[in-house]
Amino acid sequence: MGSDKALMPFNNQTFLEHVIQALHPLVDDILIVSNNPEHGKFNYERISDSIADAGPMAGIHAGLTHSKTETNLVLSCDVPLIQTSVLEMIITNNEEDKDVIQLEDQGKSLPLVALYKKRTAAHFFSLLNQGERRLRVAVNGLNIKTIAVTKTQQKAVRNINTLSDLNSIEDGIKH
Repeated sequence: MGSDKALMPFNNQTFLEHVIQALHPLVDDILIVSNNPEHGKFNYERISDSIADAGPMAGIHAGLTHSKTETNLVLSCDVPLIQTSVLEMIITNNEEDKDVIQLEDQGKSLPLVALYKKRTAAHFFSLLNQGERRLRVAVNGLNIKTIAVTKTQQKAVRNINTLSDLNSIEDGIKH
């Protein structure tokens, strides 16, 4: 997008504030995994990636390592339309023997809108040390439960990666 997506304004809030708003009713603690000191302004604990420039897998590893709970909702900052009800669905589908509960939209898994068990941190660390950076590779090596979103939930899990994506959701809200 050419700028920090977490700080991108949408509907009088940043993307990150929308994500926090959806998470807040469901969790006791929110950790922001970011190397950007500006993300500290949201008054939640901010931690840096465990391995710099290693992508989302390093971020998940850092978050899981610092988490105080066994089950952890993990969300990227680029899903500003995420709804608490969608996150509740993930939590409701939690199973003790599953490492990851992730969503799927139209056959595509969404490992950045998911529940991760803290115990998976060692798996991510091992792969990161081997040079692996692909989150899907890491997740596929775990015990996964995948839940398909409904047609009405598709909008809530949509990644906004470009200005065109942003304009399309803004247009949808105006109409």
